[in-house]
Amino acid sequence: MPMAFPISNWMNYPVRKLSHKEFPALLKEISDPPESLYLRGNLPTQSKILSVVGARAYSSYGKEVCEMLIGGLRGYNVAIVSGLALGIDSIAHKSALSAGLFTLAVPGSGLSDDVLYPSTHKKLAHGILDAGGGLISEFEPDFKATPWSFPQRNRIMAGLSHATLVIEAEKKSGTLITSRLAVEYNRDVFTVPGSIFSKNSEGPHLLIRLGATPISTSKELREALGFKEDRSEEDIRENCSPEENKIFDLLRAPLTKDELIRESGLSISQANTLISLMEIKGLIEESVGEIRIRK
Repeated sequence: MPMAFPISNWMNYPVRKLSHKEFPALLKEISDPPESLYLRGNLPTQSKILSVVGARAYSSYGKEVCEMLIGGLRGYNVAIVSGLALGIDSIAHKSALSAGLFTLAVPGSGLSDDVLYPSTHKKLAHGILDAGGGLISEFEPDFKATPWSFPQRNRIMAGLSHATLVIEAEKKSGTLITSRLAVEYNRDVFTVPGSIFSKNSEGPHLLIRLGATPISTSKELREALGFKEDRSEEDIRENCSPEENKIFDLLRAPLTKDELIRESGLSISQANTLISLMEIKGLIEESVGEIRIRK
């Protein structure tokens, strides 16, 4: 089901030109920084900024991986940057919003209502701004997207991020431009392995051969970003969904999976999905036939 956004008043988020001293610190370090920057909303202040990019023609695998990995960052001091484009970019923004994370969009156009690209993602842009996130561009507010503006904006995404995560990309794709720029800027590059039979895996597998860090779990992503796994249960629970907290309450003593599903009050499919996600996030674990809170 598509994410629903409340009706937003764009007049609440005027475009403003940033002074050079307001530029994101990491962006000032690159060899070809922008001369101008325009902002709607806010800039990230999180300790880690992760750019997430990938195929426009994504697979169900790519969508699921993107949602899972970003969902596993819930509660961590990290911001998600992407390009507002069709495909993995929009999934990254939506996943960040669902996880309560700050997200910043870098479109290949100006930020004016009339030219924001793609126009089908205006509601997504509304949702980003209403959640306290931002839109940023080096192009004049009324600039219409062109074929060359997308590769150019990719350096903004790579430049203002500590790391770039690539989820599905063909060998010859704009997505790999962002990863190449990240390497040039001495930033980390992560990527997700995929099926050897998929064209969308060619890019990630090439990146791995070139030295990118393969990522297959949320825990691996958190560790690659430098986060330690020593938070208290109270800290973890503060950032969990109501359904996840209910599972925590039920696991005061270990339960079998059947017992946990029965006690949760959820349907079998809903409970299985929730349990799987919590295991992926490293919140719970199954051992000797019982599920328990992971210490």
